[in-house]
Amino acid sequence: MPDPDGRRRKGDRRRRELIGATLRLVAAGGVAAVSQRAVAAEAGMPPSAVLYYHPSVDALLVAALTAVNDHYVARLDAVTAPADLVALVEDCARRDRAAAVAEYELFLLVARRAELRGEQARWDAALDAAAARLTGGDAGRRALLVAAVNGMCLSAAVGSPVDAPALTRLCDPAAGPA
Repeated sequence: MPDPDGRRRKGDRRRRELIGATLRLVAAGGVAAVSQRAVAAEAGMPPSAVLYYHPSVDALLVAALTAVNDHYVARLDAVTAPADLVALVEDCARRDRAAAVAEYELFLLVARRAELRGEQARWDAALDAAAARLTGGDAGRRALLVAAVNGMCLSAAVGSPVDAPALTRLCDPAAGPA
């Protein structure tokens, strides 16, 4: 659709700014720190803007989780070689720790809220598809690779190093039993 006066672009930008503010608040104080007023103040907008662009604070949390997932699912969809997967996990380790913790805190909401399980399923499917491409369909190796990536990304969020050689070995079906 045409956007002759730029309102759609402005609305998209404001939605992204509100999601960014939400992620910063979650990073600083957890999900409990997210309120209409806190998000508005963090984004430099009036409180009414939060509910203008998102129907509720819960919807804003879902939008933040979806935005985080969009980024990683796109990265997983582009994985065609072990080095691609290693780079993704290493990027998790190099990220600002507060951002990584915020992302994981949002993913932990999935355990408490059934309406978010679709985002977890989307991550799981993208990671499983990438693992299947890399392992040549070896189901056991694929399951180990999925578990390793999930574990290494979580470990990276708390500052642990990434074992790139181990990830690479898990991708190689010729390396023998995993």
